[in-house]
This record gives sequence, structure tokens and C-alpha cells, in this order.
Amino acid sequence: MAENGAKPIRLGMVGGGTGAFIGYVHRIASRLDGDFQLVAGALSSRPEVARESGKNLGLAEDRVYTSYEEMAKAEAARPDGIQAVSIVTPNHMHFGPTKAFLEAGFHVICDKPITSTLDDARKLLDIKPTNGAKFLLTHNYTGYPLIRQARELVASGALGKLRVVQAEYAQDWLTEAADEGNKQAAWRTDPARSGAGGAIGDIGTHAYNLLRFVTGLKTDSVSADLTAFVPGRQLDDNVHVMLRFEGGAKGMLWASQVAVGKENGLQLRVYGDKGGLEWSQENPNYMWFTEFGKPRQLITRGGSISVPPAASMNVRIPAGHPEGYLEAFATLYSQFAAVIRGEGADYEELLPTMADGIEGMQFITASVKSSQNDSKWTRFSDV
Repeated sequence: MAENGAKPIRLGMVGGGTGAFIGYVHRIASRLDGDFQLVAGALSSRPEVARESGKNLGLAEDRVYTSYEEMAKAEAARPDGIQAVSIVTPNHMHFGPTKAFLEAGFHVICDKPITSTLDDARKLLDIKPTNGAKFLLTHNYTGYPLIRQARELVASGALGKLRVVQAEYAQDWLTEAADEGNKQAAWRTDPARSGAGGAIGDIGTHAYNLLRFVTGLKTDSVSADLTAFVPGRQLDDNVHVMLRFEGGAKGMLWASQVAVGKENGLQLRVYGDKGGLEWSQENPNYMWFTEFGKPRQLITRGGSISVPPAASMNVRIPAGHPEGYLEAFATLYSQFAAVIRGEGADYEELLPTMADGIEGMQFITASVKSSQNDSKWTRFSDV
């Protein structure tokens, strides 16, 4: 039961079977606040893995499916069928399930990026969901309480007119050619499954979405340099992007999966003519805020320097008790549950949408196009 006494929303899952990291994360996030209960799944395209994964998760045998098409049809026919579905497949398998389940009247929670191509992303706009089915894209870093507070600070004018935004996401796990058995690396470095972007699609889109969520700035154009440093790699593993925003602000984004010594270095820095802020995902309960000419202030999650509603709406436990990645992910799930139940009007503008997903694909597409043209400035409106 959810804490408000509501019955858990019946959840299905596409992908995320044995050995899939992101499926495991979604399952934890979905049940952390008691808002969802996993009851069905098409957990793998390989029947034996699908059945074994369903058994390991305690699903009823007749609700373990070997394709998402079979699952959508069967669950729609059940009086106790799923109400929502999580799609946690490789990028090229996002479009089909999203279309099928929205048209069948199920709410969809989809991992990012929204699809593997911009054309497919735009085709999602032609879908006509039934039964009021809604869509959530899990850009989970927007669920951190201090990221929500950073957004409020910017919107309040505390930083003044924004001038400079710097976002980076650096890892080192693909510094060398991946072993053949590394499933996570295999599809991320495969253009057929990942799409046109490697690091830019996997983690660059997170950095881009984060800067857009916090600042509200609209991107005009990008100048990008995408590189595959590892010999034989078909997709980029290091990305440098300069950004021009409407209104004159400028940005820089670096995403890398070959930055030795970096584990999960997602960082955001925003500077205006009155102040600046800095936040790092590896220490997400702390944020530095500085007003020009004054000492730096350390803002802590749920601490004394806090701006409502961030202090109440997005914090689970008292200050000093760390909240992290799983809780941020769970925030999206719990707030989407409130939207599904018709109780989440306060959350809707905070949750990543289909429009955010399409813009993420514009970012990837424009950056790839720019890089292929010797980093020529490329407008979003031209892709």
C-alpha cells in the first residue's frame, strides 16, 4: 500500500531481465514508496531468459510474456491487467512498446533517450493514447531535491540574468574495448541498438536535460566535436559541445566514458549576473550558492537554508541522512503515480515529458550533424 492508503498501481515491465542493471533500478524505484506493484513482464526477447527472469521476480507464470505485443494484448483483456508499464530496453526498442501500450490505454514509463532516432521520437506525437494514458521519461537526475531547489533559485531571479552554464558527465568504464560478454557495453556501442550517438546519447542527454531543467534556457544552436578514442569503436566515447541559448547565454557540455578516474561525474554549474550555483551528483546532498560579493553558502538537502516547496515536497527524510540515486529515481515514480491518480497537479511541470525526450533527440542529432561538419554551428531548427 502507498502511504496515502491508495492501492499500488499494477505495473508491467518490458526488458530488464536477468543481468540488466537499469531494470533492477526501475523495480526498486517503483516500489520504494509503495505506489507500484510489478505483476507482469516481457523481460527479454529470449524466451528462456524471459521465463527465468519472471520466475526469479515471483511473477505468475501466465503473466510472463515473450514479447511486448503479446503482453499488451493479454493484459488489456484481463480484469486485473496492468495499469502502467516500464520500458527498460535498449534505445532501438523504445518506440514500438511505447506506441503499443499507449494505444492500448496503459500509462508508459520509458527510460531515456526516448528513441534511437529523431524521426521515431517525432512519430510518437502522432500516437493517440486511449483511456487518458500518460507518459513519463525517466531523466532521473531531475528528481534530486537540490536540483529541484536549484531550479527554484534560478526561477526566483536569485542568480539574475543567466550568462554561463557548464554541464559535464564523465565516466571511465569504456576506457578500453569492452569484453564481448559485457551486455551493458555491447548495445551502447552498437549503432543498430543505441542509435547515432554513443556517449552523447547515453550520458550526454542526461547532462543536457539537467541544464535545461534547472535553467529553463532554450537552446538555439550547438557546435560539437564527437570522438571515438578506442580503436574500432563505432560510436563516440567523448563529446565536447558548445551551446548558444536564446537570449544570449552560452553553455559548454562535456560527456565522456573514457575519463580515467571518473566514476559517475555528473556536475552542473550555472552563473548569472547576480550569483552562481554548483552541484555534483556524487555528493548530491550539497549545493554551493554564491551571491556576487558575498561568501559562498552551502545549501544542504532539507537543511536550514531551503526554499519551499523543495523542503517539503521533494525530501523524504531529515537533513543529514543522505538521499541518493535510488531515491531520486523513486521520486519520479511516486510523483507520476500521483499524476496517474489525478492528484499530481503540482508535479506535472517537474516530470520529464515526451517533449523533453524529443528535444533530447534534437540535441543528439544536431550535435552529430555538427561534428560531421567540422563542428559547424548547427541550429536546432535545422534538424
